[in-house]
Formats: sequence, structure tokens, C-alpha cells
Amino acid sequence: MRKLVAEERIARWRRYRPQKRFPIAAILDNIRSAYNVGSMFRTAECAYIAELVLCGITARPPHRKVEKTALGTTQLVPWRYFSDTMEAVQVLKAEGWTIAALEITDESIPIQSVKRSHFPLALVIGNEVTGVDDLILASADMVVEIPQFGEKESLNVAVAFGIAVYLLIEKFRSLT
Repeated sequence: MRKLVAEERIARWRRYRPQKRFPIAAILDNIRSAYNVGSMFRTAECAYIAELVLCGITARPPHRKVEKTALGTTQLVPWRYFSDTMEAVQVLKAEGWTIAALEITDESIPIQSVKRSHFPLALVIGNEVTGVDDLILASADMVVEIPQFGEKESLNVAVAFGIAVYLLIEKFRSLT
């Protein structure tokens, strides 16, 4: 066994990559850490999702801290910016996206319960401290959560984003 070199890895991924990006977008709702944003760019590229929608105080390229953790993926992932998250939600809804907030509420459902009819799906990722804004939660078509089994009630936002995106991709692939 040997580790593949970069060129071999890229060739392998290109064989399996779908012709179009997965119908999943992420709305980043006032993410405080530029490093988290860069990490989400990197995950978005590896997962081959449709786009990132950066909102409010979320740092955007070419911010040096975003670029540090994104490792060049800001040039590969489609993205757009809205100063107001609610405007982004309204625009994506008008474009036909189902809006799913990633949050733990009294009405949230496990992310594994997403159905084929929910795609294309725009996942709202909330602020590291306050989570998804209450007005955005009220506007969402659904609220999904990542089941957790430990004592700590939350994950790092970039980690939660990665888990959620890959769970959604696997769900989408299993339904098509």
C-alpha cells in the first residue's frame, strides 16, 4: 500500500465527481471566524456543493485569514455575498431552494430525514455563539439537526458544516 500523490488523487476524484455540483448551497449567517469560513470553503470544494452564500459579518475573499485555511478553494467554489441574511434567504427561496436551518430546536428533525423533494437545499449555518438568527429560523422551510450522543451540546461550526454537508450528499445520492 502507498499513499497516492496529488495528481493521482485528482485523477481518481475526477472519475467519480458528478458532472454538475450537488444541489446543496450553504448560507453562512454572520460567521465570526474567518478561519471557520476558510475551512468551509475547503469543505465545500471537496464536497462539490453548488455554492456558498456569505452574509452579514461573514468574512469574504480575499480576506487573508479566509485564504489561509481555504488553501485556494475560494477560486473554485461559487460564492456570493449579501449584507442581510434574510435577503439571501428570500432570494434563494425565489430561486427554488428549500431553506433548511441547521439548529437544535423543539421542532428540528434529524438531518437524515431530509427527502428528495427538499433538494435543491440551502443549509443555513449560524453564528458560532448565537446560532441561526431567530428571524431566519422562522423563515426556514425546515430545521435540521445533527444527532449528538455526548454531553457537549454543540460542535464547532465548521465541523458541523462538514458533517451536515456530507450527510446531505449521501442522502441525495441514495435518493437518486
